[in-house]
Amino acid sequence: MTDTVATAGRRSGVEIFGHPRGLVTLFFTEMWERLSYYGMRALLVLFMTDQVMNGGMGLDDASATAIYGIYTAAVYLVALPGGWIADRLIGAQRSVFYGGIIIMSGHFVLAIPSVHTFFIGLLLVVLGTGLLKPNVSAVVGELYAPGDPRRDGGFSIFYMGINVGAMLGPLVCGSLAQNQNFGWHWGFAAAGVGMLFGVVQFHMTKSYLGSAGLEPASSGDANADKVSRRRGWRLVALCMAILGVVVIMGLSGAISFDPQAISRAATWIIVLVTAAFFVSLFAVGHLTPSEKKRITVFIALFLGSAMFWSGFEQAGSSLNLFADRYTRLELGWITLYSTWFQSINSIFIILFAPVFAYLWVWLAQRNLNPSTPFKFGIGLVLLAVGFLMMMFASAIVAGGKQAMPTWLILTYLFHTFGELALSPVGLSATTKLAPKRYVGQLMGIWFVSIALGNLIAGQIAGEFDPDNLAAFPGQYLDIVLTTAGTGLILLLLTRPLKKLMGGAD
Repeated sequence: MTDTVATAGRRSGVEIFGHPRGLVTLFFTEMWERLSYYGMRALLVLFMTDQVMNGGMGLDDASATAIYGIYTAAVYLVALPGGWIADRLIGAQRSVFYGGIIIMSGHFVLAIPSVHTFFIGLLLVVLGTGLLKPNVSAVVGELYAPGDPRRDGGFSIFYMGINVGAMLGPLVCGSLAQNQNFGWHWGFAAAGVGMLFGVVQFHMTKSYLGSAGLEPASSGDANADKVSRRRGWRLVALCMAILGVVVIMGLSGAISFDPQAISRAATWIIVLVTAAFFVSLFAVGHLTPSEKKRITVFIALFLGSAMFWSGFEQAGSSLNLFADRYTRLELGWITLYSTWFQSINSIFIILFAPVFAYLWVWLAQRNLNPSTPFKFGIGLVLLAVGFLMMMFASAIVAGGKQAMPTWLILTYLFHTFGELALSPVGLSATTKLAPKRYVGQLMGIWFVSIALGNLIAGQIAGEFDPDNLAAFPGQYLDIVLTTAGTGLILLLLTRPLKKLMGGAD
């Protein structure tokens, strides 16, 4: 019997609303995971900078935002080994399940009021996210057979699950964490409960996934696969042993960690390693002239991506602190929690993603579809407009008044527009520009650009001195000029970059 939609064994055969039933399983798994992640992320910097007497850690802003940057960067970097473990050792389905358990454990460890458990909890969340995040998307793809016209629609539905979870997380966890009757650790515990729901529903409904992502990739040679997996487990054991030694030495005080120094060092290491990768690719990668041109475009997009995320990821650090300290939260009979502002981006994504999707189609029908470099340039300019709102808001604060919430709402609105212009085309552009034999490596490098942006974001946030409010408008102006300048350069180079792409847009 012929099945043009999917082959037997790839999925269970059960459908809902015209899509595989397994999509519902993955929708809610990702929704709960994002709820836990963004719920905890909304608390992180505020908890670290809060006074010890209030249950916080009492860190200065520079250290707290550096830790935040390292953490968010690590989440993207560990997606690379997480994907490798799924492909080589345990399969995507098991990676999602075990990753969810590790994430849940990390959040519950964060709920324990101790400095030592705080860093252990962060580490567990990072490791678990590295297993779950890349592989849950991979399983979504495997629900559909090659050429299935429903695939794009399935990913759009899945993407909604991400944003629903990201919207609910700060609202739920923030309401508990900033409520005087509860406290920070209740918020962290709520994130753990959210991930618990995700793990339970995944386990109870995983049968609907069929064989999608159930087993690791096979070379066709059982003996060779067995040897490869044995070596892979040895490598994993070695890495975990080294990580365990570092953690024990850190907790015992044998070695000390300077978050700001680590952030700066990690930034330079990523820059140098990435530069070395591109140099070696051009030198010994046996690229054709057209491939070299496309890699040149990819490098320009890599730099634009890192610049964009270094500004966009101020949301959880400097903008989060601005909401908490300098924004008017009491509006008549309504009192807002500062963590709630972290949900605004996801709300705008849900509202405007269909609008942008329709806009690109509408422009394409009139032969006006903007190229990838143009979209990147527009994304950066929109990011700059958002920070222009912050420049005005900080000028009000420097004058001794509190800023109205509308300034942050406008900032997040323009940042969301920038994200919708730039982010969705990034991975797509990578697959188009990369030579077939280097697609996996360049996909990894793309995630490195986001990690690099997160590291830089933490360092930029640390430059805002709460004892020097008069400097805030000038600092935001610097961000406006830098991001807008980068965007304008990309816009000016759109035509030559598009020519270098050789029709790969």
